[in-house]
Amino acid sequence: MPGRGGVHLRGGWREVQLLNLHSRLAQRVLVQLAHGPYAREDDLYALGQSVAWEEWFTTKQTFKVEVTSHASPLRSLNFAALRIKDAIADRFRDRAGERPSVDTQRPHARVYAHLGATHCTLSIDTSGEPLFKRGWREDKGEAPLKETLAAAMLAASGWTGDVPLYDPCCGSGTIAIEAAQIACGIPPGLQRRFAFEHLRPHEPRAWADLLAQARAARRTPAAPVFGSDVAFRMVDFAQRNAQRAGVADAVQLRGGDALQRMPPSDVPGVLMLNPPYGERIGTAGVAGRTQRGRERAQADDGADFFVELATHWKRNFAGWTAWVLTPDLKLPSRMRLKESRRVPMWNGPIECRLFRFDMVAGSARTRAPSEG
Repeated sequence: MPGRGGVHLRGGWREVQLLNLHSRLAQRVLVQLAHGPYAREDDLYALGQSVAWEEWFTTKQTFKVEVTSHASPLRSLNFAALRIKDAIADRFRDRAGERPSVDTQRPHARVYAHLGATHCTLSIDTSGEPLFKRGWREDKGEAPLKETLAAAMLAASGWTGDVPLYDPCCGSGTIAIEAAQIACGIPPGLQRRFAFEHLRPHEPRAWADLLAQARAARRTPAAPVFGSDVAFRMVDFAQRNAQRAGVADAVQLRGGDALQRMPPSDVPGVLMLNPPYGERIGTAGVAGRTQRGRERAQADDGADFFVELATHWKRNFAGWTAWVLTPDLKLPSRMRLKESRRVPMWNGPIECRLFRFDMVAGSARTRAPSEG
C-alpha cells in the first residue's frame, strides 16, 4: 500500500531478506514495531517501552535512534530521540540487568521513529547502508547518478532487456550497469551486506540458501547493453565497476563523443541518458572546451550540445526511443523535438523530468505529451 515517502506491505522475515536483496528502487527496508498516539515526550517513552527490543538485538550490541517528523508539535527532535533511547535502555535494564550501548556511527541496530502530527511509528532498519549503495561502484565521477534513480529511469521507460540499450553519456556506468544486471537477472543487493545480518531473527543458513538461489538464477541477456563517454577516464571507471558488478561480459563500454557515436546495434533499441547539466558538471560534446576533465559546450547552458545531439539522433538513430533526464523543462523545444512522455523525477534535491523522444528520421512529430 502506498504511503508517505514509501510503501507499506505485510510479510515475514523471508520477505524482509528478499526485499533487501532484490529491490532496485527502495532506499531501505524498515520493519514497523509500534504505532501509537502521542502528545508529549513521555508518550514516546511509553511507546518505546512497549516494544520487545530484546527480540531484535542483545545487550552486547549497540543501537542508535533516529527521528524524522512531519507536522510534529514537539519542539525538539533531539529530546524526542533521547526519550525513546531511554525507553529502550530501561527496558533492557529491567529485564536483563544491563543495557546496550549507544553508537552513533556504526550501530548494530538502528531504530527509526517517525513523528506525525498525532502518531509516532517505531521501526527497526534491516538494510544498513542505503540500498542505492550496491557494493560495486568504487570508481565514480564528480556527479554520479544514484543507482536507485537509474533503476527508476529504466522502470519508467518499460525497458525489460528485450531490445538493445545504449547510454552515450555513461560516465562511471551506472545506467548501463543497472541495465546489464536487469538483463542478466542479477539482484542489486548480491554484492553487499545488510543490517539484518546483525539482528536476532537472522538465520545465516536460510540467507545463504537465498543467495545461492539468486546466483543460480543468472541468465544470458536477450539483448546487448552499450555505454560510451567522451572522457576515457570515465570509461575506465565504468569498466572496473562493471567487473565488480558481475556484468563485464554483458555490457560493452567504449570511449567516444555522443555527437559522433553511431548506433551500436543494427536493431533499434532504447537510448537512456542522464547528460551532464549546469548544476552537476559541464556538458559533454565536441563543440566544447575542457572543464573538470569533461568537455563543455560553448554555450553555458549547453544549448549547442543538445541541438546537435537531436540532429545527430534524427539523422542516425531512426527507430530508436530516447529517454533523457534533465532539470530543464524546456529541453524539448531547445532540442526541437516533441516529447511523447514526461515523467517527474528528483535527482537528489534537483527536480527533473524524464523525457521520451521517439526518433523518426527527418521529423520530430509525435503524439501530445502527458504528465505521468
